[in-house]
Amino acid sequence: MNLINRQTARAALLALFVSASTGAMAQYQGPSSVPVMSVKQLVDQGQDDQHATLKGRIVSHDGGKNYTFDDGTGRISVEISAKRFPVGQAFDDKREVEITGELDKEFNGKLEFEVEQLRML
Repeated sequence: MNLINRQTARAALLALFVSASTGAMAQYQGPSSVPVMSVKQLVDQGQDDQHATLKGRIVSHDGGKNYTFDDGTGRISVEISAKRFPVGQAFDDKREVEITGELDKEFNGKLEFEVEQLRML
């Protein structure tokens, strides 16, 4: 293969990988039937396996996939898999985020919010 053909092949391969990875990171941004709630509302009124969206800040990493989320009305333990974090976007406890997921009520009364989607605001 001559030099020009190799460069063309590399460029095409790179474009393929970039377009494939960009599509995998795309997130729906339109209207949703999942209600936006406060932590207080979710803690006081939430049902097991209820879906909700929360807006606030991740204020601490508690080990592994466990974090503490605060929206000004209260705090809740959240579980966030590493794959849910936006690639290449570092953030701290001052950055506002929107998380969508499911409330998990344990038999012992412990609450945890399992994050299915995380978006930087």
